[in-house]
Amino acid sequence: MINFIPIFPLNTVVYPGEHLNLHIFETRYRQLITECFKEKKPFGIPVVLDKGLAEMGTLVSVTAIVKTYDDGKMDIQTRGIRIFNILEIVKEIPEKLYSGAIVNYPPNDESRHTVMMRNTLKTIRKMHGLLQITKDFKKPDEELVSYDIAHHAGLSLKEEYELLQLLKENQRLEYLKRHLKKVMPMIGGIENLKEKIKLNGHFRELKGFNFDL
Repeated sequence: MINFIPIFPLNTVVYPGEHLNLHIFETRYRQLITECFKEKKPFGIPVVLDKGLAEMGTLVSVTAIVKTYDDGKMDIQTRGIRIFNILEIVKEIPEKLYSGAIVNYPPNDESRHTVMMRNTLKTIRKMHGLLQITKDFKKPDEELVSYDIAHHAGLSLKEEYELLQLLKENQRLEYLKRHLKKVMPMIGGIENLKEKIKLNGHFRELKGFNFDL
């Protein structure tokens, strides 16, 4: 299926099923969020990578506007729906401040692989133990998929995007397995990894991508 969606490009990766809190401060995106929430329509978050717009992103819905400030800024909650490919960017939309994109939705295998997940989860929890971090995945282990744990594995933005590009669950779990095998021996002194994992879940103030640069 091909369709048009409003977009909010960000320097972050959102996965299907993920709950993401955002602090919205730019006028164009306050307009986008207000309209999407009122009309109950989704918008896209394409990934900004290396100061450019990547080809893939995730369609999300606004589940709640938690707070609107006196100056119009807002704290919102969103949820990832599904992955899209950008076919064409539409920089200017009549009477809108934000941009859009024509996208399609590639088939995505999200079937569970119980043994692979169990082993991956065991390693992630071992890593968290070494870092003295406690994470609640908010689901029973048997319901977890790779998207639920990817942000908790200490991946870089580039690595998170590489995982987003993988459209089969066993490929994503294999990617996480190889990453963990690489980082576990170095885990003792990586304080920034600890901070990255801790940050997930807070309201994040992220500036949107400027097409005019």
